Amino acid sequence: MVKLLHPVIRYGYAPLMLLGINGVGIALAASGANKLWLLALLVTAIALSFLAERMLPYEQDWNASHGDVQRDTAHTFVNETLILASVGVIPVLAAVIPGDGIWPVTIPFVVQVLIAILLADIGITLTHYASHKIGVLWRFHAVHHSVKRFYGLNGLMKHPLHQTIEMAAGVAPLILLGLPVPVAAALSLAVAVQLLMQHSNTDYRVGPLKHVLALNEGHRFHHLKWPGIGDVNFGLFTLLWDHLLRTHSYDPSRRFTSDDLGMAAKPNYPVGYLDQLAEPFTRRGA
Repeated sequence: MVKLLHPVIRYGYAPLMLLGINGVGIALAASGANKLWLLALLVTAIALSFLAERMLPYEQDWNASHGDVQRDTAHTFVNETLILASVGVIPVLAAVIPGDGIWPVTIPFVVQVLIAILLADIGITLTHYASHKIGVLWRFHAVHHSVKRFYGLNGLMKHPLHQTIEMAAGVAPLILLGLPVPVAAALSLAVAVQLLMQHSNTDYRVGPLKHVLALNEGHRFHHLKWPGIGDVNFGLFTLLWDHLLRTHSYDPSRRFTSDDLGMAAKPNYPVGYLDQLAEPFTRRGA
């Protein structure tokens, strides 16, 4: 029975998550629904992610815990809380910024969300790129590159300081433009869903869109452990900036296992949550 569902999952999972979950989120945000409904929608997305990974895994071994589930759950909880908190801070920041901004509030809500996604993608992608080039940023970003398997919770497996820097780079320009809170709420859900999809162990396909959308087929190349080899496919939502930066990479014949992931230069990187929070501040973290 499960095998009969494989084609449905392979080609239907991405539309369900990217259009279905985000679509419902946009509708809820546009209607002014309580933000708890968006949180419930995120929990649903996480459950669908885990279900799809078990029904159609890219690598069966990645469905088994590598002693990382509690750590990744802690990272996810802390970093998703930071994302949600940033939405609540927007009215405070907007109150101290002179002027009313130039956000196009009169155009359809879904178009506003798409504009927010594309603009946030620029700041987050360029910050991600810089995090591979600037030593002090890499110290914090290295936490994310210590993963040894690909599965949904890897997306928010980040040092909270680096997560904050990335989100600030993506959202600060939007706030200056007058980003409305409901649009920010829909954007926060889209970020979480994108990170689930980007690190998913589900063997889903999007055809030629894999060269445009920053999903798991391309993002696996970003996590190759050898210095320089993984400096590709930095985009969060799209690969448009990678094409411009000449950092896009894809090889359809390449297969990945845990032996390809992590950091060759730091094979003994700490695996515990608190140890990972402290590592960038140690001499070893340089």
